Amino acid sequence: MNSVTQAFRLSAATGLHKGDRAYQQDQVEILTHARINGCALAIVADGMGGKSGGRKAADQVLLTGRQVFERYVPNQDDPAELLRQLVMEAHLMIKLTAITAEEEPHSTIAAFLVNPSLECWVVHAGDSRVYHFRGAEMQRRTTDHSFVQRLIDEGKLTEEAANTHPQSNLLTGCLGTQADPPLTLWSIDQLQFGDTLLACSDGLWHYFTAKEMGAIVHALPPREAGEMLIAKARQRARGGGDNLSVALMRVDALK
Repeated sequence: MNSVTQAFRLSAATGLHKGDRAYQQDQVEILTHARINGCALAIVADGMGGKSGGRKAADQVLLTGRQVFERYVPNQDDPAELLRQLVMEAHLMIKLTAITAEEEPHSTIAAFLVNPSLECWVVHAGDSRVYHFRGAEMQRRTTDHSFVQRLIDEGKLTEEAANTHPQSNLLTGCLGTQADPPLTLWSIDQLQFGDTLLACSDGLWHYFTAKEMGAIVHALPPREAGEMLIAKARQRARGGGDNLSVALMRVDALK
């Protein structure tokens, strides 16, 4: 375990691609704290609904993220509460947008917050994911709020079969629906040197095993890793790929 008194560096990158879709409805951003070093919030939002509805919903998630993060005081405010606010406020704003629009805007969210103490908090709703890698090994990932995940949990479907299931894109929870979104939060007490956090939409993770992802994020710096993941996903989609987005952050010792 590294000591938090030892200097560390957060290196990060985001990637976004329209895939083979006519519209870009994914949004991704990594926000760094305006006043305190070593504090950052990463957000991936995969919008759904109409030509522009999904994009509006994803934009709203990012806008809400900027607003709640601006008010956040690390080591004083509760990080879990910030992520709860992000999910619930974005959900309400998307529902308000839906009242004035003909589309039905919805969005997933996958977000992680890193504090200067290297404590990390994760939240998600829908099938956008957050992965935590230590070196090349996956430590943990979020569990999708989706129909096929429910079948996997019930032992009716394997992980491998889930990817080709005809209802693989059916969600059981996300932002902007009538029902409140699921609030699934977890934390990592302290990130270590060599740890990578990766948030992405299903347009990316659909094409990789966790082992493949781990090998790429371990071998390459975040920007190159993101570029390689997007290039490989595009290649494997064979002309039928969804929008895809990824946010990567790695903790390294300051040399």
